[in-house]
Amino acid sequence: MTSRAPESSSKVVDPNSSGLGTFGGVFTPSILTILGVIMYLRFGWVVGQMGLVKTLLIVTISTAITFITGLSISAIATDQVVRAGGAYYMISRSLGIETGGAVGIPLYFAQAFSVALYTIGFAESVIQAFPGFPVTITVLALVTTVAVTALALKSADIAIKAQYVIMAAIILSLICLVFGHAAPPTELPAPENTGDVSFWAVLAVFFPAVTGIMSGVNMSGDLKDPKKSIPMGTLAAVGVGYLIYMSIPLLLSSRADANSLIADPLIMRKIAFWGDSILLGVWGATLSSAIGSILGAPRVLQALARDNILPKRLRWLGYGHGPSDEPRLGTWFTLGVVLAVVCIGDLDAIAPVLTMFFLTTYMVLNVAAGIEGFLQSPSFRPTFRVPWYLSLLGALGCIAIMFLINPAATVAAAVIVLAIYLWLERREIRTTWGDVRQGIWLSLVRAGLLNIADNADPKNWRPHLLVLSGAPTKRWHLIELATDLTHNRGLITVASILPRGARNLKQQEQMRSTIRDYLEKRGIQAFVKLIEAEDTSTGAQQLIETYGIGPLLPNTVLLGDTETDDAEARRRYFQIITKCHQAKRNIVILRNPPSQMPRMPQRIDVWWGGLQSNGGLMLILAYLLRTGIRWRSVDICLKLVVSNQAAAQAAQTNLDKLIDTLSIGAQSKIIVAEGRPFDAILRRSSATADLILMGLANPDEQFAEYYMSLQQKTVDLPPTIFVRAAEDLAFSELLQKD
Repeated sequence: MTSRAPESSSKVVDPNSSGLGTFGGVFTPSILTILGVIMYLRFGWVVGQMGLVKTLLIVTISTAITFITGLSISAIATDQVVRAGGAYYMISRSLGIETGGAVGIPLYFAQAFSVALYTIGFAESVIQAFPGFPVTITVLALVTTVAVTALALKSADIAIKAQYVIMAAIILSLICLVFGHAAPPTELPAPENTGDVSFWAVLAVFFPAVTGIMSGVNMSGDLKDPKKSIPMGTLAAVGVGYLIYMSIPLLLSSRADANSLIADPLIMRKIAFWGDSILLGVWGATLSSAIGSILGAPRVLQALARDNILPKRLRWLGYGHGPSDEPRLGTWFTLGVVLAVVCIGDLDAIAPVLTMFFLTTYMVLNVAAGIEGFLQSPSFRPTFRVPWYLSLLGALGCIAIMFLINPAATVAAAVIVLAIYLWLERREIRTTWGDVRQGIWLSLVRAGLLNIADNADPKNWRPHLLVLSGAPTKRWHLIELATDLTHNRGLITVASILPRGARNLKQQEQMRSTIRDYLEKRGIQAFVKLIEAEDTSTGAQQLIETYGIGPLLPNTVLLGDTETDDAEARRRYFQIITKCHQAKRNIVILRNPPSQMPRMPQRIDVWWGGLQSNGGLMLILAYLLRTGIRWRSVDICLKLVVSNQAAAQAAQTNLDKLIDTLSIGAQSKIIVAEGRPFDAILRRSSATADLILMGLANPDEQFAEYYMSLQQKTVDLPPTIFVRAAEDLAFSELLQKD
């Protein structure tokens, strides 16, 4: 069942309307998430473990990946109107709704669970600072979650203003750190295995400190001008964060010894001019991150609901409130999720997986920008241009960091994203926007066509079938046979010839779409081609002459038999066969078609006339049938008629030797005529077969009489295929191994 995701499902933000600016809507939430608890509680440990130079290198490598991601985000944001949903919206409009949803759903839960992580962290720090605090960590975390959500429900603008106060607390703590003093040597014991931590392990601990740029991007639907604010605010936050992170190690390494930095998580409190300002900074960092997540998560959820990605019973989450289209219902829903997670308590087991989802989002954004830039599609015209190879380098950096942080969590996140992608793909959600996938396929097809040799290659031959079936419902047996021969590895084109002037262009397109949908619902992968002509013969000849591109032409024409008594109609039918032969297209004619192909066939009879003529192609077709599911248990029987018993022994030896070299598992049967006509032998020997393959002579001046006699020989027999190998290809080389 398919559903449609309309382009209008996300609200368009008018640049002239009220909304958040660059500083309040992007820079503030991004920088506050970057300057988080890792800076206050783990940065000293990083410096103590690595020393000053390696710490600065870690900061530079980590920030470089985030900066490249920021550049990719800026390129995408300046190319398209970014609506509610932030990163999800960008990905879905670039790489398709399946990829967007596969990343967007985990991203929503990662942001929702992050609120719980931050509020629990805030509660723990308060209880540690005030040991006699009268409530438990869980109760305080629940109260903090409700308070943070109340700010978000009141309005995004008020929540942003609250972050200004938090930013002031963080700035105050940094000023107190700059004007601080040397810390006395710690009395805490040094941790065991000090110095055994690798460079990459320490980088993995620090890297989450620079992953805050999504907080601003997720506010895209509330910005006055997303195309301006997202690049400026995101890159400014990354730059300011880098300067701060490069400065703090200088202070820490000069004011505390390595053992103190490693052993005391609150070493900054001892260094700062006013030690309690560091506590204010820690609290501000956790609360600001919680606010940023509770603002961003419902907006991603709103966009997912509006694009019909969520199940129908959750589509109400797409409703917005007021002129700013705030996702109040989504915020209430997110509050319920967060409260449930807070009650569970310990999130250490899932925290690594959440980090993987954020990094997966970074990686996919870089891939999207890299592919768009590489394809150079005329529709991709960002005002902020980034070299495509730089974006793909950022994607590789994200993958490397993910495995360095936690390989198991990386695999778990990849499995979850893949499962969601496959689920969305099965739902066949239709969109009204294009994405980069068509551009990728076009580039690959172009490269493939230019590298396909003009001359047929026996080693890589596959049937590319032009099926002259007309309406599929009338000759479905032809399409079934084509599918059994190709197994979705060759190409099938279902062709229908319309009387000239019978349908206008719009009606033809509707008919083409109807046939395509009919085939897709039955699992048939095929092209559909309609052509207007005065009669069937003229249209078929036009298709044979003109259909295809470059070296990729149908090499085999599949058509049904004709039973008409009309001499003119038979003449036109033979013209089609003659045209196929002249154009060097193999001919496959299905005679005595069943209502449907046999469900459990047992035997295919191939009437043998030698390997060099039609025999090679007949054997290949029989082998291709047997490699499919329907014909898998079938026996291929090569039948040869000889005049007497003396010839039978020599023929048996030669045929058995040939079968051994072909490696297709066929059986041989030599039939001695003993004066009997071939018609009688054919009827008696193949009456119980499920399918018969017979060679077809070259169409010449006597072909009409020849074909009518062939029809008489095969009347009332099981389904029979007439085969004429007309392609300029040595099919014997395809079959023989030496």
